[in-house]
Amino acid sequence: MGGCGRGGGGGRRRRRRRRVEEGGEVSLREWLDRPGRAVEAAECVHVFRQVAEAVAVAHAQGVAVGSARPSCFVVSPPFARVAFIESASGSDASGGSCSGSDASDDADPADSPPRRVGDGGAEDRAGKGFPLRSVLAMELNWYTSPEEADDSGGGGATFASDVYRLGVLLFELFCTFDTMEEKMRAMANLRYRVLPPQLLLKWPKEASFCQLLMHPVPETRPKMSEVLQSEFLNQSRNNLEEREAALRLREEIEEQELLLDFLQQLQKRKQDIADNLQDTVAFLSSDINEVLYQQSALGQCGNFSSDLDKEVCSETVEDQSDCGSRKRFRPELQGADVEEQNRSLEECSRTVPSSVVIQENVMSKSSRLMKNFKKLETAYFLTRSKLAKQTGNQVSNWHQVVKRTAGSAVGTEGSSIDDSPLEGQYGRRRRGWVNSFLEGLCKYLSYSKLKVRAELKHCDLLNSSNLVCSVGFDRDNEFFATAGVNKKIKVFEYNMIVNEHRDIHYPVVEMSNRSKLSCICWNSYMKSHIASSDFEGIVQVWDVTRSQVFVEMREHERRVWSVDFSNVDPTKLVSGSDDGSVKLWDMNQAILFLHLLYAGSVGTIRTRANVCSVQFQPDSARSIAIGSADHKIYCYDLRNIRIPYCTLVGHSKTVSYVKYLDASTIVSASTDNSLKLWDLSRSQGRIIDNPVQTFTGHTNTKNFVGLSISDGYIATGSETNEVFVYHKEFPMPVLAYKFSVTDPISGQEIDDPSQFISCVCWRGQSSTLLSANSCGNIKILEMD
Repeated sequence: MGGCGRGGGGGRRRRRRRRVEEGGEVSLREWLDRPGRAVEAAECVHVFRQVAEAVAVAHAQGVAVGSARPSCFVVSPPFARVAFIESASGSDASGGSCSGSDASDDADPADSPPRRVGDGGAEDRAGKGFPLRSVLAMELNWYTSPEEADDSGGGGATFASDVYRLGVLLFELFCTFDTMEEKMRAMANLRYRVLPPQLLLKWPKEASFCQLLMHPVPETRPKMSEVLQSEFLNQSRNNLEEREAALRLREEIEEQELLLDFLQQLQKRKQDIADNLQDTVAFLSSDINEVLYQQSALGQCGNFSSDLDKEVCSETVEDQSDCGSRKRFRPELQGADVEEQNRSLEECSRTVPSSVVIQENVMSKSSRLMKNFKKLETAYFLTRSKLAKQTGNQVSNWHQVVKRTAGSAVGTEGSSIDDSPLEGQYGRRRRGWVNSFLEGLCKYLSYSKLKVRAELKHCDLLNSSNLVCSVGFDRDNEFFATAGVNKKIKVFEYNMIVNEHRDIHYPVVEMSNRSKLSCICWNSYMKSHIASSDFEGIVQVWDVTRSQVFVEMREHERRVWSVDFSNVDPTKLVSGSDDGSVKLWDMNQAILFLHLLYAGSVGTIRTRANVCSVQFQPDSARSIAIGSADHKIYCYDLRNIRIPYCTLVGHSKTVSYVKYLDASTIVSASTDNSLKLWDLSRSQGRIIDNPVQTFTGHTNTKNFVGLSISDGYIATGSETNEVFVYHKEFPMPVLAYKFSVTDPISGQEIDDPSQFISCVCWRGQSSTLLSANSCGNIKILEMD
């Protein structure tokens, strides 16, 4: 108020108002009326003194305040710092008081409080004190002196009326009420200087000083200088200073407690990380020691090392023979030649030990290992955690190792070492956790690329679309068949395709169908029998030697996506369709009705969604797996086809393929860009929702791109026109090969986003992979 009417004061008030809105301060009106406010004498006197000092400053400048009411002040915790702000109407406080003693309160209506975020203006605050709007409407009347009320001429605020207002404020500071009705009665009585008995009894000095400030005769009221120098204010100053010191001390203690709590929480989290890291380092050390022990045990077998050296040197000597020919040791060799060869081997053994060759092999694979280090690390720890769950051991116990007499620390929970590491002359007895991971790692690093051994076109001049939907090898892997939207099944001889480098390869057998073909499957017993399914819902079995259908099944109502013969019982056939059904067929029954060229199913499984894939369990004709468009995989025991005995839940889109890795392990493919590995032996109930592994890297969002499994390797296609190969132990691809697309005009390779890999198939348990794409390009790939 000393800065009343100056530009700087307005800026300070605006900044003050912003702090009020941010919730750091509260209106003195709300502070007085907050529920359950405890009256602390030192605090109340402290608030009163600050308001009195502000009024005294204004009086010293010859200005009557007129707006010294609670709604025009804010209080800042925790020391109850009081600051004057604009009036409750939102206008500057100086607007009603800077014109001297003639200033009018009319410019300072108390119709709204300072607003904070979430205040909602002057709306009633039920449950947070007295209704604010009602209190503000009456506050102006409470703080109007008798002479101002009786002055019909509107003389406005005076120094004496400001003192009166301080008396009303002092009363509110020391007197609290439970209800609004009580307060209204007390404030009405206050106009006549009638104070509640409880105030007179509990706070007699304060009550006496309040009556002095509110004396009905203005000239009798003390001046502001007298108020500030009064015994009432000065007696409590020391107590106030002690209280402020105590509050500061408490605040500092609270801040220290807060800092201490933060540091302790941070320490706990970091300690947990350190403990986990210590456990991790411990079981890494134990695994390293286990590998070192096995390596040492292998190195002790001199025959093995010597034979390996000789084998390597033999290859080196042969490579150095004349004209590049590799000579073999034969009994008819002359003695001198044998001695010369032996000397060469001995010299080579001394100069090129097997350790050098091993080191070279390790170095050649290290780049691939480092390239995928993070993923391999993740796979390592994931496998470790699975081990802990299987064995029931905690990670924290893994660092307990057994010291052998040689000083090597070996053997962790979940790992075992046999004292005899070799089985026979060369065979290693691989046991324990590390060896399982090592086997997977070796599989992962065994090959570095996919190379093309042969390629052919599935194109027909009379067909505009040459999408290959399915490929497969026969029982002996001598022939492979292809089928697709060109409505033809073509059978090729594998060796002829691989060994004869021709621009055009012709099938040895070609069979035409009435409709587009979706899937084919060779019979594992009858070499010449191959089953097919088509887009009209027909399932057929063909005799390749006669190039004709010998049985046809017509029970499906819509397109059939998948057919599969049982490996154990080749007379059993299963098919899955868009009509939501799976049909079971018996070929013996079909042969009985051969003259009808029609056979009925021996069982039907009804599902709620389209069936995209079916497959028999490899060692049983009683169990099948079904891939469904409802994102799930269902496993059925054919002796009870009413409900599945197990449901696999985890994909987020259509399951396009299911393949058995072994009797208890399933790999599924989905249009959610992933493959998943499921372990049926871990089922605790009818639902499994935690796959063992999730393979990602390929792109598959809408098309069938193929799935095939061989010796732990998993092949799939991609909508990027690439073939991807995974290994069951690791979630990232082992190898990838992209089909090239050549521009017919320029002859340069281009990227055609419309082309994708449509099917893949391993040649038995070998490293050869047959793959085809949506344009009819077929390639025989081999892992190298």
